Amino acid sequence: MWVRRIWVGAMLLWWHALALGANAPQVLPPERGLQPAQLAVVVNELDPLSERIGQMYVRLRGIPAANLVRVAFDPARNLVEPGTFVVQRRRVEAQLPPGIQAFALAWTAPYRVGCMSITSAFAFGYDRAYCAEGCQWTRQSPYAGSSSLKPFDDFAIRPAMMLAAKDFVQAERLILRGIQSDGSLPQGSAYLVRTGDKARSTRALLFPEVAQRFDYRIHVQSLETDALRNRNDVMLYVTGAVNVPDLTTNRYLPGAAADHLTSFGGQLTDSRQMSALRWLEAGATGSYGTVVEPCAFIQKFPNPVLFLDAYLRGETLLEAYWKSVLMPGQGVFIGEPLARPFAAYRSVREKGRWWVTSPALVEGAYNVWASNTREGPFQRVAAGVEVSRYAPRLRLPEPAKKFYRLEPLASFGESFAPTTLPLIKGKDQP
Repeated sequence: MWVRRIWVGAMLLWWHALALGANAPQVLPPERGLQPAQLAVVVNELDPLSERIGQMYVRLRGIPAANLVRVAFDPARNLVEPGTFVVQRRRVEAQLPPGIQAFALAWTAPYRVGCMSITSAFAFGYDRAYCAEGCQWTRQSPYAGSSSLKPFDDFAIRPAMMLAAKDFVQAERLILRGIQSDGSLPQGSAYLVRTGDKARSTRALLFPEVAQRFDYRIHVQSLETDALRNRNDVMLYVTGAVNVPDLTTNRYLPGAAADHLTSFGGQLTDSRQMSALRWLEAGATGSYGTVVEPCAFIQKFPNPVLFLDAYLRGETLLEAYWKSVLMPGQGVFIGEPLARPFAAYRSVREKGRWWVTSPALVEGAYNVWASNTREGPFQRVAAGVEVSRYAPRLRLPEPAKKFYRLEPLASFGESFAPTTLPLIKGKDQP
């Protein structure tokens, strides 16, 4: 069924291109973000389901077979002892081919290493500086809020995301949603929900910034309610609650991310609160939750400003989620790592001229390069073409060529660096 939906989606794109005419120019997608060859898929050789999921993911995503590596963890346990983990992580590193920048972990349990999440332990190595006892800050990730496209080369870390699912069918649906999202340029909404739970709604302080910066690139809706219901265009759902009702009444577009700020959402299989896994089962492509008590620090949960800044530029779900959490040591990232819905452009004919639109077109100046073949050579046909803040579109020069590349020169917008984020201490446990 899911393969059929992907085929139908491809056919709709083909008909769209046909409607524009055979001479419609193609603007090649931005060369941003993690590539399949840069992702290592880690499977647990003691878990047959993990092996099946990992093998499927490598096949469906075109990941080199050499990138499939193995560990040995007890799949019946949620917690890995730090000493065992250190040995297994060294084993993984010994198996890695050159150029690996990130990990996909093909299992649901274990999700924790000592006081850290397993995704952060794989990224940083086991390090208690990324843990906290009580309401304390932890070491900050150097990757958060950065423009890095190669985190291992730049920071010596490999961010990780779990292909978490309760069974093989759920894992397959998750992976196919990620694939279906690629370059789809969804017409979805970012829903920012402030609930009556004040301790878990601390991220509401960031909601005005989200609307100010991104409402011209994605529809942003800020709501005060206990939960979202019967929405058919969910691309981002940010809320705070112990349990979120009516998840399945909404339609989550391929590539959608959703998470709830609470203490133990990252305890995927045994939480006394709602597990982040429920979001994936409802149709989201990615989520996040903490595995030990974090207290209500917004720095320990996804920041929607940082998330959308990376995601709308065409980076992958793994990159956008990791860049959005300043202190990720206690949190686990789950979903389809390579989902990349906004890494594409759309050509539109208006009044005899070709225009390019995309959320990836941020405010700034661009050089335009063109060629009559996809392989090139490309020649610069326009310099310093400006894209305004409230109209993310660019006019292509005439006469039209068949293929274009856009080269960003400078951004007119202000960056949102991690150092500018408010350091808010939460007194109440979430």
